[in-house]
Amino acid sequence: MSQEYVAGSCNIGNGEVRRRQVVALVGAVISITSLVGLLSSDAARSARFSLFIPLMVFAIGFIQSRKKFCLAYGFMGTFNFGKLGQISRVSDPISKKADRKTALTILAQSTALALGLTLATFALPL
Repeated sequence: MSQEYVAGSCNIGNGEVRRRQVVALVGAVISITSLVGLLSSDAARSARFSLFIPLMVFAIGFIQSRKKFCLAYGFMGTFNFGKLGQISRVSDPISKKADRKTALTILAQSTALALGLTLATFALPL
């Protein structure tokens, strides 16, 4: 795992990656328990669209941890490889632009993943 800032590629270290893994796990647990609740309560099939938000939490955490890149840090022009919360600023404008592009890509990928999972749960014949 890279332990240094690489513009548009890597802006978080091990501690920050673990934090995103926890976020993904929390999003997955909330999504699964919500789906079970919806299915067991005979809620309208359209209620499954409410899973999009917890699935988005899962997707953002998952993709950020896999890419070792925080989308919020990318938008803010910051990075962190030290203690949690101890962020540093990106000074190079070209690096900031690359980070923002990667952040937008992660946001788009997360949205697509959450939407796909939401539609899959809607399509379930349960």
